[in-house]
Amino acid sequence: MVAAVLGHGWVGRGGLLVPARSESAPAAWAIAPPSSHLALRVHDLPLYPLADPDALAQIGLDDQLFGNGDQPGGDRTALVQAIDHSLDYLGTQEAVDAYAEYPVPGITRERVQRSLIRFRQLVLTSDSAAALRSAVVREFDLYQSIGNDGIGTVEFTGYFAPTYTASRTPTAEYRYPLYRRPQDLDRWSEPHPTRLQLEGATGLEGNQGELSGLELVWMRDRLEAFLVQVQGSARLQMTDGTTLSIGYAGRTNYPYTSLGRLLINDGKVAEAELSLPVVLDYFEQHPDELNMYLPQNNRFVFFQLTDGRPPTGSLNQPVTRDRSIATDKTLMPPGALALIYTTLPTGPTLQTQPISRYVLDQDTG
Repeated sequence: MVAAVLGHGWVGRGGLLVPARSESAPAAWAIAPPSSHLALRVHDLPLYPLADPDALAQIGLDDQLFGNGDQPGGDRTALVQAIDHSLDYLGTQEAVDAYAEYPVPGITRERVQRSLIRFRQLVLTSDSAAALRSAVVREFDLYQSIGNDGIGTVEFTGYFAPTYTASRTPTAEYRYPLYRRPQDLDRWSEPHPTRLQLEGATGLEGNQGELSGLELVWMRDRLEAFLVQVQGSARLQMTDGTTLSIGYAGRTNYPYTSLGRLLINDGKVAEAELSLPVVLDYFEQHPDELNMYLPQNNRFVFFQLTDGRPPTGSLNQPVTRDRSIATDKTLMPPGALALIYTTLPTGPTLQTQPISRYVLDQDTG
């Protein structure tokens, strides 16, 4: 499954796990595997059945669940909590509507629910990573994400909840607002207003249009305000000495445009060197270019106070460290169980190591 998980720019593979068909299950529950006469039709879809069933046995070992050198006790509780959040979402009318339009035959809301319920049982009753993997191989099908190259390769990026300084009122220093969700957002006509139309090239014109009166807090750095929108949540140290937590409340209906990718495309930053510190350093040296680059990401995110609760994703459910991923919800099934396989930097030297992990698709990327 195409997933934004941890780290930045590491390449990996992933897939959706759903129960294997039983003899009584309708044939529509499985997509025919790619073949010479079906390849074009199948690969027009975002997911397709994994051609090599043995691949699951090779990559489905999640040692973090049962403890490893970095986490001796394991994190089964965290995974179960993430599963429960997905089940809560799948019981909503929002999920019913989302799956009514999902394009892959056989992947239904009901099937995803059954997948999660059974997998939850297996997580709680398995006594080792190997035992869980064996049960998954026996009982589940793996649907491969087609990826950017048509063979399952996807780019993994990380997200986090940073701490920034902010003000409850605008001042000469704190000028850049973060906004509440408009009450009538669901009734906005499409295409939605662009970022440029909402806040202007400078990011200071939101009080002149549809965002007037929706200001939640003000930040002193425009790029910081933009990055909070990218992350979808933040912890704010207020100038009056208090602390606020804010989380995702909604967004305009546009795809995400990566600031780093724009810099790479324009030859400003080498792809091999791209990282958040590199992007921050570039705009510190070229602040005049913010007005050109930031408006190119038309996805505009709105916030709500969360009172210290965990950050929430686009499914309006809490996201779980190491167990929640973000994907394009027009392509991937929301709330579903997924398996990722990639390499991530670990330890003080940031040496990359392969990881295989079960995750839940609970945010939009």
